[in-house]
Amino acid sequence: MNRGYQFAPRATVSLGRVEALRLLAGVPFGRVVFTRDALPAVRPVNHLVDEGEIIVVRTLLTSRLTSSVRADSNVVVAYEADDIDPVAGLGWSVVVTGIARTVTDPERVARYERLLQPWVDGEMDTIVAIEPTLVTGVRLVAKQAV
Repeated sequence: MNRGYQFAPRATVSLGRVEALRLLAGVPFGRVVFTRDALPAVRPVNHLVDEGEIIVVRTLLTSRLTSSVRADSNVVVAYEADDIDPVAGLGWSVVVTGIARTVTDPERVARYERLLQPWVDGEMDTIVAIEPTLVTGVRLVAKQAV
């Protein structure tokens, strides 16, 4: 459904790693992109950024994401989140690409279970950490009149 949004042209400003992770830490939800049957799969999840570096998501042991991570200890995933105003067309978007691993250390598991509450009903029994290798982001800003 086209809602008829019409925006003046926007300029993009590249974000540095620190600013991109700061913005990512300020929103609760994003989308994790992983490979499922040799095709890209996307799932919405909630997250936290720990110590400015590791993106952590909670998931079900039986989820496709968890199965992919457990099958390959060096599985590469992407994580994307944004905050774009649908009326003004201004905001930002951040993409993190890195290795995803299941968190198994009992102390870290307990800590993340306290810090990150699942946003969907049901038990989220697995914690996945993404080590950000590549962090990119853009800010959408009003284009300056010439």
